[in-house]
Amino acid sequence: MRSKLIAVAIAAGLGVTSFTVAAAPAQHKTHKSQATAQNNAVVNSEVELLKAQLAQLQAKVDSLEQRTDAQSDINVSTGQAVEKATSVTAASDKQLAKLEKLVNDTSISGKMYFDFSNISQKNSDTGKTNASGTGVDVKRFYFSVNHQFDDIWSANLTTDFNYVSNDGETNLFVKKAYVQAKFNQAAVFRVGSADMPWIPFVENYYGFRYVEPTITDRNHFANSADWGLHLGGDIGASKSLNYAVSVVNGNGYKNPSRSKNVDVEGRVGFVPFEGMVVAVGGYTGDRGQEMQNVSAVHTAQRGDVLVAYSSKAFRLGGEYFTAKNWNNVLSPLTDKADGYSFWGSVNVADNISLFARYDNAKLSKDQDRSAKDTYYNAGVQYQVNKGFQLALVYKHEKGDKSVNTPIPPHVQNVKTDEVGIFGQVAF
Repeated sequence: MRSKLIAVAIAAGLGVTSFTVAAAPAQHKTHKSQATAQNNAVVNSEVELLKAQLAQLQAKVDSLEQRTDAQSDINVSTGQAVEKATSVTAASDKQLAKLEKLVNDTSISGKMYFDFSNISQKNSDTGKTNASGTGVDVKRFYFSVNHQFDDIWSANLTTDFNYVSNDGETNLFVKKAYVQAKFNQAAVFRVGSADMPWIPFVENYYGFRYVEPTITDRNHFANSADWGLHLGGDIGASKSLNYAVSVVNGNGYKNPSRSKNVDVEGRVGFVPFEGMVVAVGGYTGDRGQEMQNVSAVHTAQRGDVLVAYSSKAFRLGGEYFTAKNWNNVLSPLTDKADGYSFWGSVNVADNISLFARYDNAKLSKDQDRSAKDTYYNAGVQYQVNKGFQLALVYKHEKGDKSVNTPIPPHVQNVKTDEVGIFGQVAF
C-alpha cells in the first residue's frame, strides 16, 4: 500500500511537469525550431531520469516492504515464543512453589540406640547361657516423617528397626502412624498408632532410654504406643497441668488387630515449677485378648505414680507401678505385681555427666511369690554433640523365678552382668 501511494505521488508530479510544458504561451512557438527541439530533448531527458529514479525508488520500496514483512513475521514469532516462555515460567514457578511448600512443611528425623558390650549371664541350674558374649546391638532405629498440612492438621509416620546380636533378631515395623489435629496446646488429638500416655512421658524425665527402658517397659507391664484414639495437652498459660488419655486396641503397636472391647490408659500431671512433675496414671482393659469367640476372665489393670525433676544440671526421679491380672486376662487364676525405680544424673563437667539407677519389681505376688527382678546400672555419659551421646555403662540384673520341676519347687536364679559402650544418635 505504501509503494502505491509513493508511485501515485511521483506520477502526479510528472503530470504537472507535462502540463506546465503544454501550457507554455503561444509566442514561445515562434522561437527557432532549434531551440524548441533542444527544449524537448531536455524535457525528455528529465522524464527518462525521473522514470529511472522512480524505478529505483520502487525497487527500494519493494525491498523495504519485504524486510518489513519479514520483521513482522519475526516479531510475531518472537512474541509467541515470549508468551510461551512466560507461560512455561509461570507453570514452573507454580510447581517450584508447590515443591518448596512440601519441603518446608515436611520434616524428617531419626534416632538410633546402639551398644558394643560384653554380657555374662549365668543360670543357677545350668551355668552360662547363650546370651553371654561380646557383640554389637542396634536395639532401636526410629525413622520419622512428619508433614504439616496447616496450622491444625498434620501426619506422622515412624518406622522402627532393631537388631540384637545374641539372638539374631532383625525387625522392621511401623511404630507410629497417625493423623493429628492440634486445636490448641490443651487439645491435641491423634488417630492411629501414637504414643501412649505413660512410658514416653516418663522417658522424657528419665533421659537415658538408650541405656535401658523404664521399669514398666522393660518388665512388659505397659506399651509405649498402640493403635486407637489419643487426646492430650497442657493446661494453663504456665502449663502447670497436663493430661493424656488413649482409647486403644490393647495389643500394642506391633499388633493392630482389634478385640471385642477397647482398653483405656490415662495420665494427669502437675507441674509446680519448671522441671518438676508429679503425675499419676492408670490402665484398664483386656489387653486385646478378648475376641468375639474368646471371653476374658479378668480385666487387666495398672496404676502408676511418677515424681521427677529434670534440668540441664541434674535429673532425679522415682516411678512406682502396681498391676492386677496383667498376665491373667484369660486365666481363672488371679495375680498381682508391683515395682519401683529410682534414678539420678548430674553434670560434673562440660559435656560429662554421671548417672545411676535402681529397680526392684515383684512380678507375681500371688501365683509365684519368688518371681522378682532386681536391676541397677551406673555409668558416665559424654555429650559428643547436641544429637550424639556416648556412655560407658555397667549393668547388673538378678531375676528369680520359681519353677515346678524338679519337685519340690525351687528358685531359678539368673544373673546378668554387662559392661560396654552405649550410644544414642538423634537428628
